Amino acid sequence: MHPLLVTDPSANAITVHAVTAANRAAVLEALDPPARRFAAAQGLGSEGDAPEAGKVWLLPDAEGNIGIVLFAVEGESARRPDPFLFGKLPGVLPEGIYRLAGVAAAALPAAVLAWLLGAYRFARYKDSPAPKARLVLPDGVDGEEVSRLAAAVAFGRDLINTPANDLGPEALAGAAHALATRYGARFAVTAGDDLLAANFPLIHAVGRASATAPRLIDITAGEPDWPKVTLVGKGVTFDTGGLDIKPSSAMLLMKKDMGGAAAALATAQLLLDARVRVRLRVLVPAVENAISGASFRPGDIIPSRKGLSVEIGNTDAEGRLVLADALALAAEEQPELIVDYATLTGAARVALGPDLPPFYTEDDAIADEIARTGEAVNDPVWRLPLWPPYDGMLASKVADINHVSSGGFAGSITAALFLRRFTQGVPHVHFDIYGWTPAAKPGRPEGGEVQGARLVYAWLKQRYGTAS
Repeated sequence: MHPLLVTDPSANAITVHAVTAANRAAVLEALDPPARRFAAAQGLGSEGDAPEAGKVWLLPDAEGNIGIVLFAVEGESARRPDPFLFGKLPGVLPEGIYRLAGVAAAALPAAVLAWLLGAYRFARYKDSPAPKARLVLPDGVDGEEVSRLAAAVAFGRDLINTPANDLGPEALAGAAHALATRYGARFAVTAGDDLLAANFPLIHAVGRASATAPRLIDITAGEPDWPKVTLVGKGVTFDTGGLDIKPSSAMLLMKKDMGGAAAALATAQLLLDARVRVRLRVLVPAVENAISGASFRPGDIIPSRKGLSVEIGNTDAEGRLVLADALALAAEEQPELIVDYATLTGAARVALGPDLPPFYTEDDAIADEIARTGEAVNDPVWRLPLWPPYDGMLASKVADINHVSSGGFAGSITAALFLRRFTQGVPHVHFDIYGWTPAAKPGRPEGGEVQGARLVYAWLKQRYGTAS
């Protein structure tokens, strides 16, 4: 159970009451007259505009202690209320035990999860006092489930937030090994020139310039007769752009270029912890796209595991190369489903911004399930098309395929079309995530974010169920 959750319903706790324009008058009427006057003095009268969502009022009791907390939330008429608004509270409330009131039963699980996610702090290098505002677990909320979700998100956020000097390919493999060990999963890694012997030439080419050898991480768990599901995560622990070097402004956040790996590992932790009935495989090509005399070059033609020759159009589009070999391996055992996460293209951010990752699949039923689940768990995504006419943009005059498009258009779509060439017809979902929250929001501190992880977990859990 998460340390900020109190499971004793009789615990002495301060009430946090959700306030809307509709219930404001009733909430104020129920207060003692001094508290009501104190609230009115702070601008929370019973008339006028609706209270600003996210505003907090601490009202004293007769002894001068906090007697009640009023918290303004969006009403039912809000165009798109934020289910994670309660994630603001751990950062503003003083140490103590609190209890929610005035929150609809259907909204309580998200409110509790938001509280835990909002309490996350990355404190590996600098003391950052952790919030100490604890929450009484409301009736009807599964404390184990919200704790599981918060722990997996924190795990993934920590990975993304850790800089490349402490999280290179070897350290990322170490984190994956620790995860596999914790759940009794099988773990294997192929590193350095062994990648060539094992026929992963694209992974080797991208990572060979680094002082830390590239590697392919491979985790398997679950019963052999359960449906096979494979997660693939882009594990570029730092991306200089290679010989097509990035400007410094674009390189600054490239510690997050392994955000796909973090999302895949966070999803794996959730699936394993909840014992979802899948024979799970997790593949993470872990590399650093560095610069040295060994760097791969624009114009190089490199074989792939699938047998397609790939012309290198731009060394800064390295993620799809390492994913191609990993996806080819995933498809060889014909799983029921392949899901990949990758911080793949700037074009996705231009199209949909940092908070709404696009996803791609050829299966309309799967797409509908993913979209509905993302909305339900507040892990939103938006489907973009695998538009067949754009396949021609990847044509090469000297190789089977160029890994980047011939023009500047449809960059996220053409990247997804490139990946599709390596999945051999296996049902496949590709998430082009940002992996980062650029400006803090309730429940989502600035920094690394494992977009899509909670969504895929909820979707697969609903689809396959859990073992008893």
